Amino acid sequence: MTVLLLRHGRSTSNTAHTLAGRSEGVDLDDKGREQAQAVVERIGSLPIRAIVRSPLLRCERTVAPLADALGLSPVVDERISEVDYGAWTGRKIGELVKEPLWAVVQQQPSAAVFPDGEGLAQVQARAVAAIRDHDRRLAAEHDGDVLWVACTHGDVIKAVIADALGTHLDSFQRITADPASVSVIRYTTLRPFVIHVNHTGANLTSGLIPKPAQPDGQSGAEQGEVPPEDAVVGGSTG
Repeated sequence: MTVLLLRHGRSTSNTAHTLAGRSEGVDLDDKGREQAQAVVERIGSLPIRAIVRSPLLRCERTVAPLADALGLSPVVDERISEVDYGAWTGRKIGELVKEPLWAVVQQQPSAAVFPDGEGLAQVQARAVAAIRDHDRRLAAEHDGDVLWVACTHGDVIKAVIADALGTHLDSFQRITADPASVSVIRYTTLRPFVIHVNHTGANLTSGLIPKPAQPDGQSGAEQGEVPPEDAVVGGSTG
């Protein structure tokens, strides 16, 4: 099973340099709406079988054009919602960098708990559980490899990627997830394979078409085989 982790397009909060968190009504800006339309061209030709999204408006807006093009009804999952930043929600980033907790978030995020909010370790636990639950559900429904999209938020995506890489959460700030970027993880019975990180190019097709099942019913990835195009990942993806 292969999940495309899609970050929402650029939001009004991104351009205002505020921490949106779970604030209601934070929409895409003009650039974000263009990015949402471009997602259709970038990944709409892939055989995507399901879309799961965060309940927040900026994710709803981001997947709407893709869902319309594919004739899919997105599933809403609270577990891939934005971090609950608590008392930090809505504040200017320029103010937050002066807070003592900011250094913890940057240097030891596994220990960071936002005032009146949640901890980043908690975020990773809920998000990874959600992704793996949907992966198992879709595998059972479709009896084989399928592609699906999870539209969520930057810190959530970075936490899921860190888990897939087997990297401690304290290193997740080394991962980038820009607005409207796509990161790709293929989950198998052996281990996850990280195919792309922070892809922002014109299209995303190479190596993502589900592979035919082997005679014993397993895909090549499940047998530990990684196609050559999947081996070259990471820094070169943009």
